[in-house]
Amino acid sequence: MARFLDSVCKRCRREQMKLFLKGSRCFSPKCPIDREAPPPGMHGLRRSKQSEYGLRLREKQRLKWFYGVLEAQFRRYFDLATRSPSNTGETLLSILERRLDNVITRLGFAKSRNMARQMVCHGHVEVNGKKCDIPSMLLKPGDKVKVKTRARSTQLAKISLQEMPPQVPDFLSIISAEEPEGVLIRMPSRSDVDPRISEIREQLIIEIATR
Repeated sequence: MARFLDSVCKRCRREQMKLFLKGSRCFSPKCPIDREAPPPGMHGLRRSKQSEYGLRLREKQRLKWFYGVLEAQFRRYFDLATRSPSNTGETLLSILERRLDNVITRLGFAKSRNMARQMVCHGHVEVNGKKCDIPSMLLKPGDKVKVKTRARSTQLAKISLQEMPPQVPDFLSIISAEEPEGVLIRMPSRSDVDPRISEIREQLIIEIATR
């Protein structure tokens, strides 16, 4: 399995915007964006004119990094979105919002998507009463996500709920906070996209992905 082993803060520095990859650290004074750290590399301070291709590439990279998706996964999601009769860009965002790791994060059971992926891979999460260890699983309306009742599992979720109270979107609902459980009520729409990435211009992403 491919993994990014370098500091994820480099990705925020590269985009010169917060991608919220480190949970509570992103809201602390240690955040490199708040400290106005330059982009990584020896030419980080050099400002060069961005090409039309570069503009579209950066939009795609921001979206991939925010949701923690690799290029091969992104291509599969894009192919799935193009087969839908609905708007391709909005469908692509809806697919990303339905990922299990994203749903756990939006419900507040994990501080970041990286933490959510780790919880799933380590067997702390159940979907519809069955153990699931696939962070990229796409949920359907009516699917219930529950953190296992083991002390260690519930402790992780409760700490996240206390330290970073979530703003649960309309397409999700928390059934119980004591025994952390939530449900996907309906398919997410464009307005349900995480507010921290809602300004993404999906049309630019579609333009570069179709090349």
